[in-house]
Amino acid sequence: MFSFFKRNPVIKLTKRHSMLLEQAMHAQRRGDIRTYSQLTAEAEELYIKIKSLAST
Repeated sequence: MFSFFKRNPVIKLTKRHSMLLEQAMHAQRRGDIRTYSQLTAEAEELYIKIKSLAST
């Protein structure tokens, strides 16, 4: 009945995903490839989680 009060976890995860990708881009521009790789891997894991939540 009051489903509009429930928060959508996909929105929060999507914002986190885009933030991670932006941080990774800045790390790559600074030349910090190790941090870029870590952030990109974390963003990929988050993307997989987002896809699984969105499909249900």
